Amino acid sequence: MRTPWPFLAMALVLEITASPAAEMAFPGAAWEEKEPASQAIVAKKLRRAVEFLEKHTGSDGVRELVIVRSGYLVWKGDQAEKVHGIWSATKSFTSTCLGLLAADGKCTLETKAAEIVPELAEHYPRVTLRHLATMTSGYRAKGDEPRGSYLHGPSPTPFVPAPEPVFEPPGSRYAYWDSAMNLFGLVLTRMAGEPLEKLFERRVAGPIGMHPKKWDWGDYASDRGIVVNGGSGNGDRHVFISALELARLGHLFLNRGRWKGKQIIPESWVREATSVQVEASTPLGHPQSGIDGRGVYGLNWWVNGTRPDGSRKWPGAPAGTFSASGYNNNDLFVIPEWSMVIVRLGLDQKDHEISDAEYGEFLRLVGESLTAE
Repeated sequence: MRTPWPFLAMALVLEITASPAAEMAFPGAAWEEKEPASQAIVAKKLRRAVEFLEKHTGSDGVRELVIVRSGYLVWKGDQAEKVHGIWSATKSFTSTCLGLLAADGKCTLETKAAEIVPELAEHYPRVTLRHLATMTSGYRAKGDEPRGSYLHGPSPTPFVPAPEPVFEPPGSRYAYWDSAMNLFGLVLTRMAGEPLEKLFERRVAGPIGMHPKKWDWGDYASDRGIVVNGGSGNGDRHVFISALELARLGHLFLNRGRWKGKQIIPESWVREATSVQVEASTPLGHPQSGIDGRGVYGLNWWVNGTRPDGSRKWPGAPAGTFSASGYNNNDLFVIPEWSMVIVRLGLDQKDHEISDAEYGEFLRLVGESLTAE
């Protein structure tokens, strides 16, 4: 029987869509470098996208820019191996540790934090791990008073609960809050019985080949004789890493937690963590903070969802795009529709903060560089 042409066309589309995954490569000790054309990218158009980004950055430009398609390195800045802190992109590492602990059966998203840290029972008995991972806990620490323009939880004593929450009940509002994330790090550390850095190294960094001298996780405090790594990324207790090593984490998430045939992180966790978890209709719990994740926040990952005003976070980027993002223009983008990972790191927000609109236009131009498969 002859196949009707619309169904044949659909089959071809499905084959094209699936082809990058079928041809996916994984780095060994280093990324394999390929010419853009070998990965269906028009080099001239890709350069135009990179030039646009360079014009809309600070002094570090695109020196730490890395672009990977289907596991092959197609663009590398001359400082792609530079190691430094990535501030709030650390939060995505913290969330990944939650995913590992959940996979081990030690918790669920609905586990109450006070079950792990009893000090929370008096004032925050209803806060769950989901609330902490979505910035909807309302947790406030002693010392969270604003410090100049730093309004979103700057407490130097994040493990000491303040009687008055940012809002209540938990889950009713959204407030991006650093001290809550550092408390989250304490909760996960007690649950793991070891520093999050060790958990991440053994279960993720080692298996995906992160060079041990090219990444580190800053210590925040000690609890019961165990180091607590910074859960938030503030106070210089963040993850320190190079663009090339951070791209490995992006590539792991691009492949839904799988690396060279081995499931490192459950696929279900990757899917949930990088999907919108905070509805756009959620009220703001602390409007002055200026960091709005409503409609675009997952489990400590940013998602190209729809904001309250109906706009995309990164206009021009595919809807499936997600990122780990931190101060100083430190950003890891994963674009499943293009089988692509892009990392831009730097220390230059004092010169210029790259806006969502500018990143969106950069990504749109990257998309224009992709040829028909």
